[in-house]
Amino acid sequence: MWRRLLSHDLPRSRALAALLLLIVLALALTPFVLPGARALNVAAKVLVFIVLVASYDLLLGYTGIVSFAHTMFFGIGAYGVAIASARLGPGWAAVGAGLGAALLASLALAALIGLASLRVRAIFFAMITLAVASAFQALASQWSAFTGGEDGLSFALPAALQPATLYLDEPLLGARVDGRLLSYAGLFGATLVLVLAMLRIVNSPFGSVLKAIRENDFRAEALGYRTVVYRTAANVIAALFATLAGAMLALWLRYNGPDTSLSFEIMLDVLLIVVIGGMGSLYGAVVGSVLFVLAQSYLQDLMRAAAGAAEGLPLLAALLSPDRWLLWLGVLFVLSVYHFPEGVVGRLRAPRRPRHDADRAPRPPGGSR
Repeated sequence: MWRRLLSHDLPRSRALAALLLLIVLALALTPFVLPGARALNVAAKVLVFIVLVASYDLLLGYTGIVSFAHTMFFGIGAYGVAIASARLGPGWAAVGAGLGAALLASLALAALIGLASLRVRAIFFAMITLAVASAFQALASQWSAFTGGEDGLSFALPAALQPATLYLDEPLLGARVDGRLLSYAGLFGATLVLVLAMLRIVNSPFGSVLKAIRENDFRAEALGYRTVVYRTAANVIAALFATLAGAMLALWLRYNGPDTSLSFEIMLDVLLIVVIGGMGSLYGAVVGSVLFVLAQSYLQDLMRAAAGAAEGLPLLAALLSPDRWLLWLGVLFVLSVYHFPEGVVGRLRAPRRPRHDADRAPRPPGGSR
C-alpha cells in the first residue's frame, strides 16, 4: 500500500522515513498541540512552501532547468483567487473562477516561455525568465485598478472558511473547531495530495525522460526524445503546481500583494530550500521547507533569549543580537551546504561506507601485517 501511495519512491533510509513521519504528524497535530495563531501561521507557511519548492524541484532537480519565473506563477495563483474574490464577493464560485483563470493563464504563459526560450542555453533561459518575472512584478505593482497596486487586495473567504463560523460548541482536543481550523485542514490535505501527485509524475516514464535530459540532453535527443517538448511540458507542470501553491497562500492569508507572492526574496528562499533539502528528491522539499521556515520564524526568538543570557559578555551579546538573525541564518546555510553537499535527504539516503577489508582483517602476531 505504502509503495503504491509513494509511487515506489520509498525514503530508502530509516532515519529519513522517521523524519518524514514526524513532520507529517507534527503538521497534522499543530492546531491541537500548539493552538496559538503564530504556530498555526508557521505551519501553514510550511505547507505552502512544501508545494512551491517541490514544484520548483521538478524543474531544477529533475530536469536541470534554472528558472527565475517560478514565483511569477506562484503570484498568478494568489492574484487569481484574490481578484476574483474581491470582485465577485465571497463564495466558492469566486474561488473556483479565480483558480481556473489563474491555471489557464499559467499554462499559456509557461508554454509560451518554454517553447520560445528553452532552445537557448541554460544561462540565457534563466535571464529570460528573470526579465519576464520582473516585468510581471512591475505590472502587478502599478496596475492599481486591477491588482490593488502596492497595497494589494484583501478579500473575504467563503462562509465555511471564515474564523467566525463555529462547527462545535466545545473545543476538540483543546482547539476551537471553526472555519480557520477547516482552512488549515484543507491546506494540509491539499499539500498531501499535491506532493503524492508530483511523486507519481517524477516516477512515471515521463519523469524518467526528464532525468535522462538532466543527465545528458544530447543523448536523450539522440534516442528520439524531443527535449524541447519535454522541457516545456515540465515547465508547464511545475508552473501549474506553483499556481496551486499561490492559491493556497491567498486563501490562508485572505490577502495578496506584490511582496506577498511576487517578491524575488521568495525565489531566493526557494533556491535555498532546494539546496538545503536536496535536489532531485521531493522529500528534500518537505525537509528543507520545515527547516528553513522554522529557522526563519523562530531564530530571532532563540537569539533574543541567548543574548539575554549573555548580558555579562558584551561582545557575545552583540553577536547574538536578534537584529543579526540574517547573518546567523546565512552561517547556518553555509554550514549545511558544507556538511550536506547533497542536501539533508541526500545525506540520509547515502549508504554507509563499509569498512575496508584490510581494517577488518585480523592482525598477525607481533602487530605487523
